[in-house]
Amino acid sequence: MPNGHDGTSPDSTHTQQPNRRRTDSRRGALVLIGGASEPRGEALGAFLRLAGAREGGRVVGITTASQDPAQSARDWMAAFDEAGATNVEIPIIDRRDRAQDASVAELIRGAQGIFLGGGDQIHLVSVLGGSRVGNAIREAYIAGTAVGGTSAGAAACTEIIMAGAEPDEYGQLQDLHLGPGFGLLGFRAVIDTHFAQRRRLQRLFMVIAQNPELMGLGIDEDTALVVQGHRGEVVGRGSVTFVDGRGVCFDNAEDAMHGTPLTLSYLRVGVIGAGYTFNLRERELDLLVQARERGDKTEFVRTEGMGV
Repeated sequence: MPNGHDGTSPDSTHTQQPNRRRTDSRRGALVLIGGASEPRGEALGAFLRLAGAREGGRVVGITTASQDPAQSARDWMAAFDEAGATNVEIPIIDRRDRAQDASVAELIRGAQGIFLGGGDQIHLVSVLGGSRVGNAIREAYIAGTAVGGTSAGAAACTEIIMAGAEPDEYGQLQDLHLGPGFGLLGFRAVIDTHFAQRRRLQRLFMVIAQNPELMGLGIDEDTALVVQGHRGEVVGRGSVTFVDGRGVCFDNAEDAMHGTPLTLSYLRVGVIGAGYTFNLRERELDLLVQARERGDKTEFVRTEGMGV
């Protein structure tokens, strides 16, 4: 299977799309998938539902992150067809000049759903960032369009993206890259994908140890964090891991970048399973935030089978 923050409002010709599904008065929903999504799975299904894709809502796919955008587009067209989407267009945007195409930007502004495929998030942002197409994605999202992304497409949605800090094919540790993303998801979050499957917990620990103000979100394959406002619900086969470094009392992150085993103390880590909602603003399970707001004296109650 192929793998927010506030901004200025777009002009009125772009905000009054008659068929757009508005999930929020200020912005659309984000469906952030950890990669390897099944066409008929719940993770991709959440995006299709929010975009109205099975009822004729127009989906515009973007495969720029792929090494072969044209082949990836063909693969995704087949996957969307299997998933029941009936109105999908995937323009080939494989270089910067095509990202400046005004007709493609207008196509994106008129979509009910925008989907960013997998590949290389650094390449995706470098090609689209600040272009007409990149600006159209942001404008459409602010106006209410659902935006989905898988793997690199999900990772690129944050204000800050991460890459590297893993062994390459020769076993050499790659340099860590932190750079600007599309900024659709705020909350000082960074996203790591294929999380459990590629055993990336140590990498996320390293990133947060070096940048304790950030919040790490590790999303498993065929799993989505569906974000509306400041809450994100987990759907799909796996889990989402969150890592909060604001309380760290000690770390040796700089030494660890040179091969020393990582040492950390007072790092907050949690795992969110399907059906639970995470409060991104508070960096905590929403049910615990609500209990605190109600003034419940018991901050945490373990109940077998408890859900939301």
